Amino acid sequence: MAKKVVVVGGVAGGMSCAARLKRLDQAVEVTVFEKGPDVSFANCGMPYYIGGVIQDRASMAVQTPAGLAARYGLDIRTRHEVTAIDTAAKQVTARSMESGEVLTVPYDALVLAPGAEPLRIPISGADLPHVHTLNNLEDMDRIAAAARGVKKACVVGAGFIGLELAENLRHLGLEVSVVEILDQVLGPMDREITTPLLQELTLNGVSVYLKDAVEAVEPGAVRLKSGARLETGLVCMCAGVKPRSGLARDAGIALGPRGHIVVNERMETSVPGVYAVGDAVEVRCAVSGDSVAVPLAGPANRQGRVAADVICGRDSA
Repeated sequence: MAKKVVVVGGVAGGMSCAARLKRLDQAVEVTVFEKGPDVSFANCGMPYYIGGVIQDRASMAVQTPAGLAARYGLDIRTRHEVTAIDTAAKQVTARSMESGEVLTVPYDALVLAPGAEPLRIPISGADLPHVHTLNNLEDMDRIAAAARGVKKACVVGAGFIGLELAENLRHLGLEVSVVEILDQVLGPMDREITTPLLQELTLNGVSVYLKDAVEAVEPGAVRLKSGARLETGLVCMCAGVKPRSGLARDAGIALGPRGHIVVNERMETSVPGVYAVGDAVEVRCAVSGDSVAVPLAGPANRQGRVAADVICGRDSA
């Protein structure tokens, strides 16, 4: 009997795992469930499409479901949400978001790659129509359309995505403000690195508000805790991400203190036969030995490959 592998999530970690499984063993039956309409898209390039640096939207889709299915023999189900995992029976329940059809699919190995979702700061006005987060190609399209109809933008958060959005919105000619609660941009970095970046932002006309926070969003403006009021027609929330780990939690899989799925160096969770990769997991930092979350595509791709290797009997951890 061919081994059956179910992968939940079809972007960086999930699709890297699925493709490598088929490279290592053509006989493995791999089913991928992806809640969104796209798989394996270039999420790192989304700010640069918004800014017009990347002009061809088709180039954002690294692969298509049809292309991956034809090349690797993968069974890819987009617009399908996995709603439950039965680890005792070794099966998942999924629902088509278009037809409502409910499927029950058995597995020998399960790979969780649900990713993370942007944090929406719980403040007044956070649900106004000109407030956006950037998580997928649909979000990208909405921000790109909105950016071409306004003159001023406010980016909340000066992490990787926040600074990339600020750069690209400025590239479009918008007046851009960045609001960051910490006393520097790119919080995880040393100040020797972030100080020149702050200078570069200022030289390029970006207004940076450090040690401040958005207290409320209003139509046409944001109000800061410092009392400042910034006029803006576009607000981009880039205040961090949280793991999509509810499915794992409900299945009894161990989570860390911040809600990330706990895995070992072989990407195995606390439940035998269940693996997890990508933005939803916490891993051991090679420098400090502490448990850390690294929500970036590079680590997710490597983790997907490690999980595939282990499932196929290779110990490449």
